[in-house]
Amino acid sequence: MLLSTLTALGTKLPFSPTSAASSNSEASMSVYTWEWIVLGIIVLALILFDLLGHVRKAHEPSVQEAARWTAFYVSLAVLFGGYLYLQHGSQFATEYYAGYLTEYTLSLDNIFVFIIIIAGFSVPRIYQQKVLMYGIVIALVMRFVFILIGAALIESFVWVFFIFGLWMLYTALKQVLDGIKEGRERKEGVQHSQEYEPNYMTRQFSKLFNVTDGFQGDHLIVRTAGKWWITPLFLCIVSIGTIDLMFALDSIPAIFGLTKQPYIVFAANAFALLGLRQLFFLVDGLLERLIYLHYGLAVILGFIALKLLLHACHGYGLLHMIPEPTIVFSVVFILGTILLTVVASVIGSRKLQN
Repeated sequence: MLLSTLTALGTKLPFSPTSAASSNSEASMSVYTWEWIVLGIIVLALILFDLLGHVRKAHEPSVQEAARWTAFYVSLAVLFGGYLYLQHGSQFATEYYAGYLTEYTLSLDNIFVFIIIIAGFSVPRIYQQKVLMYGIVIALVMRFVFILIGAALIESFVWVFFIFGLWMLYTALKQVLDGIKEGRERKEGVQHSQEYEPNYMTRQFSKLFNVTDGFQGDHLIVRTAGKWWITPLFLCIVSIGTIDLMFALDSIPAIFGLTKQPYIVFAANAFALLGLRQLFFLVDGLLERLIYLHYGLAVILGFIALKLLLHACHGYGLLHMIPEPTIVFSVVFILGTILLTVVASVIGSRKLQN
């Protein structure tokens, strides 16, 4: 009833910013209030479904189970893009698919760090789903805040695109250097470091609260000898949730290079993160075969940096002779880079094994 009333009134959020750098011809997306409400309900429903259905009953998911649920979440993300096409047109649907592909690809980097953190805490396999799910919820909340801040900045300040673009270039360069380092270690037979170092937030929690010596089942907080204690499982969740702050500094500017619409940015991030838990168990142990992942990510981030810098230059009347890549070209470029990275990695890893 509420949704139909909002639709009938044509109520829209006063939150459909386009950058001051955008030309008059750039389309602006008007999002109805009920669309935000429905998206929020979908995200909350999926979180509750995972918490009550999968996480509450601790178990070690099989590869087949992880594959099925990964396919489910990817299909859900694809269907949402279809809705955007019907409701808002092909441009915004294509922007969403480009953003989702980018966020999903960048999440592979997140997974590798999550594997190191979980191994560092020696979390039993049956409890890892709970750690990942709560960590993802924390990440969603933080990214939503980042999106609100980013949208406000790009609406008011054109020069923010220069900062985003330069940061993307730095991130792309860092990916290249990491790829070179890992390639050298593989040639020299050096094992990649799996040592985990607690981040600042985790260290502060350990100083401020009593921490149990070991796991207490899947409990996060326990009461013993009249005192409340937090468990290593709780610290692992805090670590995974806060480490995503670092990843958000990369992924949020990256997707703003593909779309300026907060609704699309949040939807792409939400669907990518919600499918991260299943993807973790699917690719755990297989990431080492993606030996050229860093280079693939560097190419994608470098391409987005180019878009961001050109967008900023055009806003100041500079470099108009160089056209900004279209969103369709962006999707094809990102998808092609992902496929090329996977194929090259499979071939390269086989050669190393022989």
